[in-house]
Amino acid sequence: MPNFAILLPPAEGKIEGGNPFAPDMFDYRTSNTFNYFHELNAERRSLIDALHRALEDSSTDLEALFGLKEDAAAEAVAVNRAVYKAPLMSALDRYGPGVLYKAMDFPGLPTGAQRRLLEQGIIFSGLFGLLRPDDLIPNYRLRMDAVLPGVGKVSQYWRPSLSRALDAAVRDRFVWNLLPGSFEEAWENGVTYARMVRVRFLRFSEGELRPVTHGVKPLRGRLVNFLVRETLEELDPLMAWRHPDGYVVDPEACSYDEATRTHDIVMVRH
Repeated sequence: MPNFAILLPPAEGKIEGGNPFAPDMFDYRTSNTFNYFHELNAERRSLIDALHRALEDSSTDLEALFGLKEDAAAEAVAVNRAVYKAPLMSALDRYGPGVLYKAMDFPGLPTGAQRRLLEQGIIFSGLFGLLRPDDLIPNYRLRMDAVLPGVGKVSQYWRPSLSRALDAAVRDRFVWNLLPGSFEEAWENGVTYARMVRVRFLRFSEGELRPVTHGVKPLRGRLVNFLVRETLEELDPLMAWRHPDGYVVDPEACSYDEATRTHDIVMVRH
């Protein structure tokens, strides 16, 4: 069995709908319900209940809470109110419109690579904490960096329980960390893994190497495609790989932190 894990963010955009006959996602005893991190159920329910209270409180600034304006904020209110009774679909399908998830090209992966993504992927979620890609979830809106009345910053709410669950899940494994910084705040890293890798993308702009910010999600998505195709549990294959967008590893720019057993890998396009 592969001994690596890929830490992924969710997607802002989500597909609506789902299977109205799917069982309650919180009932992990049901054989056809995927809920791999069911130990987080109590915290999930408490957070959803706090979110519902905030939605009913007329003093809540809904646009600030969701980082959305007018109609989009109203849509976020509607989907969150319906969370407990909404139809379900896999997290991978729910996040399908996301740029990173499109770039993974899950349908185009060989069967074995699809299985590896489903089994080795771990998704951070503002509302559910941690998810596997085939966990069944409703439509929702809540960012990890949101500040929820009565709760505070969502990432800090999740930090104790998420850290315990994640440290256990990645113990002794080779971890590919593709999380943005706002999600890292939810994890008090216990360094239980064998090694961890972060990948940064830089390109020349106006004669200088600059970090890629706009457009980095598809770069990460195509990297995930490569990781699961090749079952990467070590660095060497990445060091020799040419990204489809022309990025290659710059060995001189890479570094290693002994305390956290973390490799900072820099990929550059000239």
